[in-house]
Amino acid sequence: MRKALVLSFILSLVLLPLGAQNVSDLVITEVMATPDSTSVTDPFGERSGWIEVFNNSQGTVNIGGCFLTNDRSDLKKSVIPKGYTASQILPRQALVFYANGRGGIQGLQHMSFTLEPGQTVYLVSNDGRTIIDSLAIPSSLPAGQSVVKEANDVKGIDFKVQAEFYEHPTPGAPNSDPNKPSKSERLKTTDPHGFTLALISIMVVLCALAILWGIFTIIFKDKSKAAPRKPSKKATGASDEETAAAIALALEQEIGGGPVYAAISMALHLYLTECIHDSESYIITFQPTSGDSGWNRKGQTFRKRK
Repeated sequence: MRKALVLSFILSLVLLPLGAQNVSDLVITEVMATPDSTSVTDPFGERSGWIEVFNNSQGTVNIGGCFLTNDRSDLKKSVIPKGYTASQILPRQALVFYANGRGGIQGLQHMSFTLEPGQTVYLVSNDGRTIIDSLAIPSSLPAGQSVVKEANDVKGIDFKVQAEFYEHPTPGAPNSDPNKPSKSERLKTTDPHGFTLALISIMVVLCALAILWGIFTIIFKDKSKAAPRKPSKKATGASDEETAAAIALALEQEIGGGPVYAAISMALHLYLTECIHDSESYIITFQPTSGDSGWNRKGQTFRKRK
């Protein structure tokens, strides 16, 4: 049971990043409400307002089945059709939707509403209730300009909450200053010798080793190292010699006497009274020493009493 729980925990850690790559990682990053003569055209050569949706995860996200709307009371105003290859937004890529009021007629990227300054655009999950992201269009937004969420990093890892105006809209491209240094470049400036990065790397490795040590300790714990429980010594009032003599007498009556049985009785007595200090296999073997003559064997010099 414990092993199953540990394996489930490891699998959850592995699959957690995969589960995070879903529609909740989509962000409305740029919106144009009123086009002008310099605005981008759709595949049909027409100019209209548009909405840019950015995939902020490290995996491909299928936006099919989600909704776009400019009305909070009607979250299912325009559905994004399923079954299109273009609905698969690649990592760190964006998809542009044209708000020209022709949704369902001109294909996947065309919405069934138009945009005006002062409205708010909502991206709704495929359940038709959960708002994933939104972006308000200021009433003062000039024609031909867009309102954006600018990325704090050139790779679009996170975005500023405060929206900004772009005089030169960038539909389908990252909303960031290409001349702005990335986090790694800023770290290189603040820590030219790499001490911070080295310390972070060491801490990550140590934490990983500690986790692995804990997992292997739980899974492969050697239960055989536990010392066997011995019977507790009972206070009988008899001395060790008396107990050994009683055991020897019982053995003599059952199987005959002799020094071997006396040694066995003494060993048993020491074991039962917890007087031994080593954990052995508890198997006692008596074997005469080979090569000795009868003169050297003390057992043969004993004379049996009548």
